[in-house]
Amino acid sequence: MRQEQGQRRGDGRDRRTVLADAAIGVLADAGVRGLTHRAVDAAAGLPLGTTSAYLRTRQALLTALVRRLVELDQGELQTMGEQAPVARSAEELVDGIGVLMRRRLTGEGRRRSLARCACAVESVRDPELREILVPRENAGRAAVRAFLAEQGVADPDGRTTTLLACVDGLVFDRLVGGGEVGADEIRGLVAAALRGPGTP
Repeated sequence: MRQEQGQRRGDGRDRRTVLADAAIGVLADAGVRGLTHRAVDAAAGLPLGTTSAYLRTRQALLTALVRRLVELDQGELQTMGEQAPVARSAEELVDGIGVLMRRRLTGEGRRRSLARCACAVESVRDPELREILVPRENAGRAAVRAFLAEQGVADPDGRTTTLLACVDGLVFDRLVGGGEVGADEIRGLVAAALRGPGTP
């Protein structure tokens, strides 16, 4: 068996996943300039040269990082969409979005958010990364779209995309400026998504 197919950790992650997870942490803590093979080796607690053996180039390292980041984000949104009760009112949708935003602004969620923002900037000049980062379908996105459709919103898919982009924007604003996202701010986004075209 080839080396990269074996050597699973006690937590079940294979070596490439361990390295990608470590790389996310390095990017969040040290920024793009700090993302080196040596730094990932240290963060993963692995011998010097391990990252280079599995992900030879910086591009390979960054691509593996972004793929893992998307996998983690998709898993989180899928789980939230499956486990959270279906929103029956705008206020319930506000609450659900609030839970997501708190997750993305605290703890490991905050570190992933920092890494995600750095990757988004890198993707401006990298079509491969940009393609990986394109928003994908998941249960969370589907739940928002279903609620907007139930409320009779025209183009619920487009409104969902806009609403979630605004949510990402608020997360970015708080990552940079600090503080929490207030419920009134989220209510404003949801209200805008529910308004018809031309409605003041």
